[in-house]
Amino acid sequence: MILLASGLFAQEESSKNYRFSIEEAIEFGIENNYQSQIAEKDVQIALKQKWEIIAQGLPQIDGAVDYQNLLKQPVTLLPAAAFDNTQSTIDIVQDYFDNVERNDTPVDAPEGFIPVRFGTKQSVNATATWRQLIFDGSYIVGIQSVKTLLQISKNAKTKTDLEIKKSVISAYGNVLLAEESVDILEKNVATVQKNYNDTQKIYENGLAEQEDVEQLEITLLRLKNNLSRSERMREIAYELLNLSLGIPVEDQVTLTDDLNGLAMKYYEPAILERTIPIEENIDYRIAKNSAESAQIQVRLQKAKALPTLSGFVNYGYQGFADKFTFLNSDQEYYGQSILGVSLNIPIFSSGMRSSRTQQRELEYEQALLDLEQTENDVKRQINMAKSEYEFSIESYQNAVRNLELAERIENKNQIKFFEGIASSFELTEAQRQLYTAQQEYLQSMLDVITAKAELENLLDTRSYNDEN
Repeated sequence: MILLASGLFAQEESSKNYRFSIEEAIEFGIENNYQSQIAEKDVQIALKQKWEIIAQGLPQIDGAVDYQNLLKQPVTLLPAAAFDNTQSTIDIVQDYFDNVERNDTPVDAPEGFIPVRFGTKQSVNATATWRQLIFDGSYIVGIQSVKTLLQISKNAKTKTDLEIKKSVISAYGNVLLAEESVDILEKNVATVQKNYNDTQKIYENGLAEQEDVEQLEITLLRLKNNLSRSERMREIAYELLNLSLGIPVEDQVTLTDDLNGLAMKYYEPAILERTIPIEENIDYRIAKNSAESAQIQVRLQKAKALPTLSGFVNYGYQGFADKFTFLNSDQEYYGQSILGVSLNIPIFSSGMRSSRTQQRELEYEQALLDLEQTENDVKRQINMAKSEYEFSIESYQNAVRNLELAERIENKNQIKFFEGIASSFELTEAQRQLYTAQQEYLQSMLDVITAKAELENLLDTRSYNDEN
């Protein structure tokens, strides 16, 4: 029991509680949603890639240290005729090459060729090389593409934030809808339960028919079933909201707005008159980035036909010894330096470069067609979003009136039923009509919210710089 209690306490401690208005939820979601964080990382990656491209044309310095120990030195053969054949020379050669073997046979005197070892057994070589790109057409194009590369990731982040804003609004509204649905169904269940109990007593007194009781029982069971389903949907709605906010599903979220108040915030018919230049729409900007990127690929392929020129300077020191004495103060080192230039000229590729350039040109033409299509599609989406928003406002106004009428009719039929004027069928029909009107009213408010969120996204001209 103690372990169970401690486990439950730890679980409660690990979960957090949040309170959000719709504006706070949007701000929190844009900052903490997983996709938003990934998109922000993409911007940071693009910034690093920008410097990577620039750095390719800046000086590059490399250093290297090599140590060699010839466990068995190689032997080189020299013609014996190159040496003086006097006895003193022979003695020196015999002394120096003592124990030298040739084909597993000891070498005692020069005969035709003399085996010689050059150098020392051990050596150290330390060098530093400065490389500099002098001219490369691809590098020039790469520098020109840096701005487009960065803008692509920034626009992608802006698009992600707009989608997150829309998803948070939708999830927020669905939670409020689920809460209102549960509240209304609980009230309906309580009302029908009272009617059922009262009718049951009237029936027991012989003043009502059994069919009236059964009809109310059917309605009550249907309402209880709908209530149970709405409670489960409410839990799912909260989990979806948590995901859109970027917080664990077990964390508790309290919403400070109600559905009716939120619908009034998003009830703004004046937005139907708002227009923006199509070029400022985020989808158009992304399509334009794609076209610019395709154009850069064309220039890059053409630049590959240009010569490349690079240079380098190498400087280093070498040390030699038969034993490891390279750390001794009296060890001698010898300097060396090389200056070089490399020129690479593309001459003939059997049409390969031309074919690649033509492919990139065709892809650029495709991107321009896609840009034109996007322009028309954005116009269509804005017109459709305005139409949907206008329709949602009209539906909301009609739903308000329908609910008023349905409540009045249901109330009259309930009075008539207990006065014995109306039948149970008429009361049930009036109740069913009321419940439908209630759900249509709730849904119409959510439709106003989501329709305006969709329209606002299409008319939003924000950029990454404006957000940060």
